[in-house]
Amino acid sequence: MVALIVVAAASPLLVKLSGQDAFTYHIDLLDPVRGNAPRGSFGGVSGEHWFGVEPLTGRDLFSIVVLGLRTSLVIAIVVTAVTTVVGTLLGITAAYVGGWFDAILSRLLDFLFGFPQLVFMIALGIIVPAKVPRTVLLVGVLSVFGWAGLARLIRAQARSLVTREFVEAARSVGSSGWWVITRELLPNLLGPVLVIATLSIPGYIGAEAALSFLGVGVPPPTPSLGRSISDSIAWVYTGTDPWFMVFPGIALFVAVLGFTLLGDGVRDAFDVRLRRTH
Repeated sequence: MVALIVVAAASPLLVKLSGQDAFTYHIDLLDPVRGNAPRGSFGGVSGEHWFGVEPLTGRDLFSIVVLGLRTSLVIAIVVTAVTTVVGTLLGITAAYVGGWFDAILSRLLDFLFGFPQLVFMIALGIIVPAKVPRTVLLVGVLSVFGWAGLARLIRAQARSLVTREFVEAARSVGSSGWWVITRELLPNLLGPVLVIATLSIPGYIGAEAALSFLGVGVPPPTPSLGRSISDSIAWVYTGTDPWFMVFPGIALFVAVLGFTLLGDGVRDAFDVRLRRTH
């Protein structure tokens, strides 16, 4: 994961070192006889184009993959940060305050879980004016629907802590509700929060790729792994350039797998019962 994050963060430098960019067309590297597929073997892989070139445009595929990886990770990490903060604070507050606040939050969670999120995201991506940055739109939409699951889990965990002696002791000395939530309840829920947040990142990476795959994600010419995989389907199906899918697919697979394994490791680290078995 460190390697992936370093690659994503340093992607502009890596693209510069490769001597290429993700926006220059190299029509001379395409074969008109084969429907403007890349010339040469393995999708046009060469010393100048390490992952080959994109069909129809001839853009450098290495540049597209590393910049697309950065796009996916930035969106996933920002959405995870937003949903973690919002979901954690609302879940703990609902458990601590109870009453009407807890009832309203519960009904809101039921609404969000029953709402057709994917259909709404696709429709919103179509009707929102093009002047609205799609990266900001993706972060906003994924964040609006993403905090609900964490809030419900944290609310259930926090309800078992609200009646504990240390919370009652904090109340008895006149501590404010914000103090109790941030200084008493939150530290005791930090483990589950970190586990859920880490496991959420691969889900958001996949969600961004899926929306780009459906054509409502990050618009061209901004590189996106999901859109590259979507564009490659026709070339794989016809057998003209099956290599077009390989490198974006591997990058997406490694990112999702890496964060999933990282989430499993964080969960194991905070699982007391699992540590006792070793």
